[in-house]
Amino acid sequence: MQAGSNKSDDHRYDDLIARALRTTGGHLSIGRGGFILWYDDGARLSGSDADTIKAACIGAGLLVIDSRGLDFAAVVRLALQGPMIAVGMPPDPVPYGPFSYAPLVVVAAAYRAAGAEVFNCPDGPAEDR
Repeated sequence: MQAGSNKSDDHRYDDLIARALRTTGGHLSIGRGGFILWYDDGARLSGSDADTIKAACIGAGLLVIDSRGLDFAAVVRLALQGPMIAVGMPPDPVPYGPFSYAPLVVVAAAYRAAGAEVFNCPDGPAEDR
């Protein structure tokens, strides 16, 4: 447990993580500026306590994309040239490009290929499931 936290904080994200798990495209995205937990029809929670929520999401089986270790240029390229994740809505038809909505696993695979940490991805290696 981190200094300054208390036992009641251990489960503060559980309800939103459960909602994200029930949402097509629901996931946790972590970058240099903090985290965004995506759930429902594009609803989101953002914050800076990334390591606490990351551990909770991984433990719950939610897909997590952590791009903090990527080169900044790679993050910019993925964000500006790649598709967005369809959260709580159907994806656009292929091909996917900027301003289109793709399935979560498509975007997660692109981040993984660039070197990001990706957890609980159904199309990932067996040890990642």
